[in-house]
Amino acid sequence: MRNNRGFTLLELMIVVVIIAIIGAVAFPSFLSSIRKGRRADAADAATAVLQAQERVRANSPAYVTSLGTLNVASTSANGYYTLSVGADGANPLSRAYKLTITPVSGKSQVNDTGCTSMTVTVTNGNPVYAPATCWSR
Repeated sequence: MRNNRGFTLLELMIVVVIIAIIGAVAFPSFLSSIRKGRRADAADAATAVLQAQERVRANSPAYVTSLGTLNVASTSANGYYTLSVGADGANPLSRAYKLTITPVSGKSQVNDTGCTSMTVTVTNGNPVYAPATCWSR
């Protein structure tokens, strides 16, 4: 009588299928968690712009609508987002501005569902973050 040790091809294929199913379920969740963590890059960039705007506003009667005037880069520190600042149309008195943060094309943040365009609207120093689910506050 022969005593065989090892795995059969069928057992090996069952293990491979199980690992593939687990990977297919876990990988999208993993990518979603990575994207959520990278939103901190957008929050850091927004904080830098808000602070620079308040420094400018302390010495002048109005906010500015140019990142160059603020000496702030137009991309986030890690390069996942681009920034643009403009006047808030709802408040023409130059006491408001709108910061728009969008993912850089070609990076995985473009696939961040629901957070492909984040904004911070500041009126008289009071920020409103939108969409609220994208900002971990």
